[in-house]
Amino acid sequence: MQDTIDNAAMTLDEVRERFSHDRFATVNGAVIDAVGEGYAKCSMALNETHRNALGAVMGGAIFTLADFAFAVASNWNKNPQVSLDASISFLGKAKGDRLVAEAHKIREGRRTCYYEVMVCDELGNQVAHMTSNGFVV
Repeated sequence: MQDTIDNAAMTLDEVRERFSHDRFATVNGAVIDAVGEGYAKCSMALNETHRNALGAVMGGAIFTLADFAFAVASNWNKNPQVSLDASISFLGKAKGDRLVAEAHKIREGRRTCYYEVMVCDELGNQVAHMTSNGFVV
């Protein structure tokens, strides 16, 4: 992906500024790495606040990053959309110090959309798979 988004004439920095008000995700470390039509790549540096009592990355942290990637992909250049339904499957333990989530549009209609989000650790290990249905508000 590129820093300048041609079809909307928005820079990546402008997209980041727009989503800086998504406080829960950003306070927990989620950042936008790239966007494109129906696409977003977001990441989160992991620290002790993201871990559960067993030392593993908390499912809520993984879901937060996946949900943020969906929100960015489905909203950065479109009418506002909200999630109607999201389903996540945890596939493996996160290793390393960073999670990466990539959201891809599967289908988009006039009022609804469907996205798939894959979350991996920085080593490329699959951590979770999420699907989300959205609704244009």
